[in-house]
Amino acid sequence: MTDDTMPALIDPRLQPGSELLSAGRAMKRSWQLGSCLFLSENGVSSEAEWKRQCAAKGRVMQHAHIGFRDVNRTIEAIRTVHATSAKAGVTVDRFGITLDWSMGYPEGMRAKASRGTGIVLSGPEDFARITNAAPAAAHFGDFMLGLPGAVENTRAALAAGATAVGNLGQYFTFRLPYWDDDVATTEATVTALGLIAAQEETILVHSNLDDGFAGLFVDMACALGMVIIEKHIIEHLIGARVSHCYGHHFSDPLSRAAFHAALVRVSDTPGTMIFGNTVAYQGTPAANYASLASYLLADILSLGRWPAGHAINPVPVTENQRIPDIDEIIDAQCFAHRLASHAPFYEPVLDWPKIEAMAEILVDGGQRFAASVLRGLEELGVNTNDCAALMLAIRRMGPKRMEMLFGPGVQSSRGRMPLIHAEWARELNHKAADWVGKQGPLNARQPPLVCIGTTDVHEHGKYLVEQALEGLGANIIDAGVAIDPETLVAKARDTGANVIAVSTYNGVALSYAKSVKAVMAAQGLDLPVLIGGRLNEIPPDSNSGLPVDVRSDIAATGCLPCADLDEMLAALRASIGSE
Repeated sequence: MTDDTMPALIDPRLQPGSELLSAGRAMKRSWQLGSCLFLSENGVSSEAEWKRQCAAKGRVMQHAHIGFRDVNRTIEAIRTVHATSAKAGVTVDRFGITLDWSMGYPEGMRAKASRGTGIVLSGPEDFARITNAAPAAAHFGDFMLGLPGAVENTRAALAAGATAVGNLGQYFTFRLPYWDDDVATTEATVTALGLIAAQEETILVHSNLDDGFAGLFVDMACALGMVIIEKHIIEHLIGARVSHCYGHHFSDPLSRAAFHAALVRVSDTPGTMIFGNTVAYQGTPAANYASLASYLLADILSLGRWPAGHAINPVPVTENQRIPDIDEIIDAQCFAHRLASHAPFYEPVLDWPKIEAMAEILVDGGQRFAASVLRGLEELGVNTNDCAALMLAIRRMGPKRMEMLFGPGVQSSRGRMPLIHAEWARELNHKAADWVGKQGPLNARQPPLVCIGTTDVHEHGKYLVEQALEGLGANIIDAGVAIDPETLVAKARDTGANVIAVSTYNGVALSYAKSVKAVMAAQGLDLPVLIGGRLNEIPPDSNSGLPVDVRSDIAATGCLPCADLDEMLAALRASIGSE
């Protein structure tokens, strides 16, 4: 197996995983699981115990997400949602909050780090304000594990009584701005995992598959294979328990149910939650209720047939327009509870054999993929029995190369043929093809060379733009994801690109646009800059802590804001002088 472009998978600077785990376990003397309202009022030692109890009773658990940036407003929202829902006979079992990406840095660097749209917590006392807001489990997902600040974050969360800490998926994909030390990131993550494994109680290592490699594989069987690989690392090599979440990009009820059926066949650890299919929200709130019912019904029925401890996640129908308010979160929870009472009557009309047949394909393909990855990495000299070495090698290899080398599908001139095409890729391919079919030619003297990158880890918007531009005949320079402005501009300059395109999602659209223009000015480079995605940001002087639309501000910098593919094409035509 040879590949001239293969990055170095082994780094002599990396400490052995056994030493890192020992350091993490030693921290248990000072950092142990504390108490919180959820544990004390429900009389359980962990959320895993509560999940097993609920699954045994056949009760579907519910998860609510609070997206406010202000800590006090978030705490009040948790209390109100829990209490008001309870009065209506609805139990909200767990709450997630939006943590800021700056929490991924080591604690001493956070004050100077750029801010996104989330909350910043520091120390057990801050975390305890969340865990004691209501007698529901606190879910600390993104920007905890998998990043250089993993140790500080994990210690604080444990001390505050949290028994689900994530997000392992981010370790493999997420890059903080101006942080490239993947060895330090790996060492911090493995040390934190050692501390988790040392606890007497079960601490669930949360992994959102959609945020990791599984969300970037074109073959859904590889996504299930990543579950098996993560279980090998966390449960076999480290001795903790990994709890998987999925759902962002599963809009087809068949694949949602089949993936769930496959997941329970390869893992007996309770799941954290099945995330809402947020990409399906494309209309008004009234129209979005149809999407809410569609994915929730599939999830509820799947949990009824295969109780796995996941909570369902009824995303408020205003999610695609703005951060949902408290009453909208409560409405979604009540809707889900009522739908759960209707769901059993649909069970006889489902084609369960068809769902199970797809699950069989996923399990077989996933197991073959996982085995091939571990065998292939060992052949490349990676010590696959060392958790740190294995994690770093997988991270450096990346999802595209990994799928190409080890995927279970038949190899063709265009790559691996997926056993089951991942929905996100299939849907975006169709969307791009339909859109391209309605456009006229660019009529440029020569095909434009577009250098495209993202401000964050969210890659699907970039993928759509690439498919659309290539369909029009443009040439693409891939600058990568979570790319710093200096690196993006240097890539465009060095490759001779005549257009820069930016995909953004994480609430830094205006700041990033200004940085790109400043770097270009410093280097004497004058290129059109197209920027699309979620074009919002929280103003520095904001009283509400909520992001606002910044398209006009972006335009004022000289960049070209693009709300959709049509605006992107218009901006591209204007910038290249297309007739």
